[in-house]
Amino acid sequence: MSKLPQTLQRYRSSFPVIVVQAAFGRLLAFLRSPYLRHRGAYATLEEAVASVRRGALVGYDNDEVVMHSFEYMSELKLEDYPILFWLGRLAQSTNVILDAGGHLATKYRAFRTHLPLTETAEWIIYDVPAIVRAGRRLVERGELQGPKFIDNLADAPDADVLLASGLLQYLDVPLEDFLRELPALPRHLLLNKVQTRDGPTVITLENFGCAEVPYQIRDRVEFVRSLEKLGYEVVDEWSIPALSRTIQTHPHLGRSTSRGYYARLRSK
Repeated sequence: MSKLPQTLQRYRSSFPVIVVQAAFGRLLAFLRSPYLRHRGAYATLEEAVASVRRGALVGYDNDEVVMHSFEYMSELKLEDYPILFWLGRLAQSTNVILDAGGHLATKYRAFRTHLPLTETAEWIIYDVPAIVRAGRRLVERGELQGPKFIDNLADAPDADVLLASGLLQYLDVPLEDFLRELPALPRHLLLNKVQTRDGPTVITLENFGCAEVPYQIRDRVEFVRSLEKLGYEVVDEWSIPALSRTIQTHPHLGRSTSRGYYARLRSK
């Protein structure tokens, strides 16, 4: 009798463990456990939204969700250093940075002591209306100086650099559609903490306590291909092992890989 291929042997040996993990994860989901960070696996955003637990808010565009992990997100972390490196390299030729999904200027706060941000470039933050309202209140009260907040891409100026750090798992439209809403394609893309997998894109739900937020784990090959179709070349790529994720109700889908990219628009 021929032996199973090695990959299938490994899967067969781990199958009972996966079944137990999945059953335990789904039990926690049924009990609405606060310890369950991700639950469910859906093919579309609409399916994920329809599965949000009864009584929970949906997504980031809610005043109750705005301050979620704010202090933590404002800290400089190891995974920020590739972004800092490329921002430093691009600083002299950058007039406008569009910080998409920039929350309450969390990356601006983390970076400002390491880069002369306001001296070299205008920093524009695009986010959902609830976050933009909160950001503008901080500016009005004098608690934040430097960035400007917008919630409509039509108000965005031509950007030299698009920074999206932690945005793409929450973005509710394809990245190519998002970029085409801008007045012009940014010359440089700095994309960090992009959740990827070697297989079809999966959308799960992330638990924020009072809310559940659709969370996208992208097909790695398709994602890079989408950048190339827009005319970008990937200059640099890195992985962030500490930010890999497992959907606790669907462990058989494997762990995601968090990645960062620097992509540059090809000259015409």
